[in-house]
Amino acid sequence: MECYLDNSATTRVLPEVVKLMDEIYLRDYGNPSSLHKKGFDAERYITEARDVFTDILKCSRKEIFFTSGGTESNNTAILGTALARGKRGHHMITTAIEHAAVSSPMSFLEKQGWEIDRLSVDHEGRISLDELREKLRPDTVLVSIMHVNNEIGTIQPVEEAGKIIKEIAPDCLFHVDDIQGFGKLPLIPKKCGIDFLSASSHKLHGPKGVGLLYMSEKAHTLPIIYGGGQQNGMRSGTENVPGVAGFAMAAKEMYSNLKEHEAHMKELREYFINEIEKISDITINGSAEHAASHIVSLTVKDVRAEVLLHALEAKDIYVSAGSACSSNQPHISETLKSIEVPAYALDSTVRLSFSPYTTKEEIDHTLKELGEIIPALRRFTRK
Repeated sequence: MECYLDNSATTRVLPEVVKLMDEIYLRDYGNPSSLHKKGFDAERYITEARDVFTDILKCSRKEIFFTSGGTESNNTAILGTALARGKRGHHMITTAIEHAAVSSPMSFLEKQGWEIDRLSVDHEGRISLDELREKLRPDTVLVSIMHVNNEIGTIQPVEEAGKIIKEIAPDCLFHVDDIQGFGKLPLIPKKCGIDFLSASSHKLHGPKGVGLLYMSEKAHTLPIIYGGGQQNGMRSGTENVPGVAGFAMAAKEMYSNLKEHEAHMKELREYFINEIEKISDITINGSAEHAASHIVSLTVKDVRAEVLLHALEAKDIYVSAGSACSSNQPHISETLKSIEVPAYALDSTVRLSFSPYTTKEEIDHTLKELGEIIPALRRFTRK
């Protein structure tokens, strides 16, 4: 029985999405910038997709931009703001547990002379709103806080953070990396004071290589890609028509059944945690109260994460030894370090991530195999 429990890394594309994309590749393959029927037919998919996302995010068409994925969306928000607002200030705020698609451009700016403050988190991975208040300054041009942590699933108080930012520093822009939350949790940018929101298609059963950036009309940022002037000059390059259409179809499916999907994954998560904690020396990382329904971070004492991953793989069970979005090279998790887990946990933590299509039978099978594999690996390790 195959059990794919690495849905935070990527998801299986919905069959109806594959069918739609196939039709576009073979029939409506025109360039959406072309001034003939093939071009108009292709452009229609982009327009319809934009309408889907404006309905989801309750925004205008002008505020939706399609990108190559979450990494580009994050980089555009951060670096585009730096280009546009550098004369006003050279200070940004982020958190200590951001994905590399945020932390790396922040580090790049730091090397260019920008001052970057990184908010600490508690043992559950939550930021302090009081610390955010303290760090905000008149010359702060951007705050970037992820919605759902990709490793431990902790949900950040982005709505409260947005209110604080607009109250203390009304000219400061607010970016939310919603790549792990989009399609799973509701979030309306204008209600939360969010100026930029990043999302990625392949996290919600759409195709890889396409994402979006919500950008408020008030953001006034600059592009980081130049060329043909597509998307009002903010993101040059021929649009990925099949990808954008597939992303929109997948997103519409996820949001049409949002409550049912969340309830299903929450039930699976709670069931899995209740059962796995019957094994000794198992720790669940993250927040009990503020946890996304699809992510479980599991520390197994005396078992290396990579060893456990491959032992499960041999049983056709697929999990992650951390974030698979940045590299397949092992690294020390900044998130686990930031929540101050014991030293052994840095090399003994795996992530399981569910989808709306994960079944209880898959969870039961995984629990059964873990119940046999963990004691066996511990006996080997303790020798």
